[in-house]
Amino acid sequence: MADITIHASNCSQITCISNVFIDTYMREANGEYVKIYLYLLRCLGQDGCDISISAIADHLDHTEKDIRRALSYWESKGLLKLEYDDTNTLRGICLLDCTPAKESAPAAPVCRAVTPEGSCDTDRKEDASDASCASYTPDQMAVFLEDESIRELLMVTEAYFKRPLKTNEMHTILYWYDGLGFSTDLIEYLVTRCIDCNHASIHYMNKIALDWADKHYTTVAQARQEADIHSQAAYAVKKAFGISGRNLVEAETSYIEKWTGQYGFSLDIITEACKRTVMTICKPNFAYADTILTKWHEKNVRHIEDITPLDDNFAGQTTRPSSRTATDNSPRTTGSSRSNRFHNFPQRQYDYDALEQQLLQK
Repeated sequence: MADITIHASNCSQITCISNVFIDTYMREANGEYVKIYLYLLRCLGQDGCDISISAIADHLDHTEKDIRRALSYWESKGLLKLEYDDTNTLRGICLLDCTPAKESAPAAPVCRAVTPEGSCDTDRKEDASDASCASYTPDQMAVFLEDESIRELLMVTEAYFKRPLKTNEMHTILYWYDGLGFSTDLIEYLVTRCIDCNHASIHYMNKIALDWADKHYTTVAQARQEADIHSQAAYAVKKAFGISGRNLVEAETSYIEKWTGQYGFSLDIITEACKRTVMTICKPNFAYADTILTKWHEKNVRHIEDITPLDDNFAGQTTRPSSRTATDNSPRTTGSSRSNRFHNFPQRQYDYDALEQQLLQK
């Protein structure tokens, strides 16, 4: 991933946050988007610093997709400008002066009917960057609650949460239905899957929903197939690392999603990297395993057999030829006088033919 130079039209040596941002933009934005924007402001304190999407994601413990969504969101609000080169590669982020929002702010999502197949009409919003910012008016909520399937979905979700839903949680769930076009069955499966994995956060669930939307999942079968693959990968990684008695945390599962999704590695390649991690540093470490798998990804490893040539090449580079050679004219020596790595003093050399002649003469 290429470095991105971040700069501003009005640079300062302190992290300054405009009151306009706090009063106008912050209240409507997702908290994670706000955090990313504040981090960009902080980076301006280091004049001309070079960052990258992956570096921001690692620092904030997000995925690269999360960072790109946030950047697209703030660009749509007119707070920054993304700069691309001739190859359409992101090369710069210019933070613009924060001015009061006018007519450019998008209206609240409009409630639309859902077809019997469970998908929205063709006028459905395609950009999912504002998914967690969805908000509905009381009139729109009333329209939703007229649908019996919606009322049942919210009741079931409250049962899983074991408490009443908060307003933002309810709006986010309704966005999955209205904005992303998820069926009620798919939403219920999403909630149950996350709860079963001890991830009861609506923010975590929303990240899964956005990922499914990016992959165009519309049925429970599609989502269950991915869940099975992820569960098998998680089990294999835990076994290779010797982890037992606990579930993986979100940061650890993000690594697994990267290895299986972004890199497309099979389980045997992933477990091999985990085993090498433990053998090298004597403890499980997802970040260390990630460095191994990233290098293999850069070397276009696709099968477990592709790793052997890389190992051989590495071994060949580290092997040094012997510095001692013998000539044909060298005197004959006994085995004990040959070069020995345990001896750090010079060995005596004898010409046994000459000694034999001396003895015969006597």
